[in-house]
Amino acid sequence: MKSLIAYATKGGVTGESAQVIADVLEKEFKHEVTVVNLQENKSPDVTPFDNVFIGSGIRAGQWYGRAKKMLKNNYTDKKVCLFLSACSAGDPDPSKHDEAVQKYLTKRIEKIPHLQPIAVNAFGGRMKMGGKGGVDNYDPEKVRAWVREIGEKLKK
Repeated sequence: MKSLIAYATKGGVTGESAQVIADVLEKEFKHEVTVVNLQENKSPDVTPFDNVFIGSGIRAGQWYGRAKKMLKNNYTDKKVCLFLSACSAGDPDPSKHDEAVQKYLTKRIEKIPHLQPIAVNAFGGRMKMGGKGGVDNYDPEKVRAWVREIGEKLKK
């Protein structure tokens, strides 16, 4: 099984999640994985892949443009999974996670009717606040748990 993980990030957290996803798929599910930073490769060829993971950070309430553009591709005969990094998604209050999924994933997917992802999730992020600390509620274990669920789905 071949999987592409394409992501857009500014602060790096979404790239960390992409690497966690790749590690789990390779080590636990024996996928052949290609990870692509959309800053470096703006339009990766999805043709050779069975599965496509698209990830984005959220800044000012928006997906990064290159990741948003990837959503518009034709994924016929591909299994698509979407993930993102947003500080609100990692809030200790579980309702904040649900709000992030609704606001940044569900509403985005509704705008692209041909896109039918098999799984979506939002993970915490990091935000610096003027050199005075900030927020860091990223938990790679949540990413691992999500990918393990997807790996099991993809085996069937």
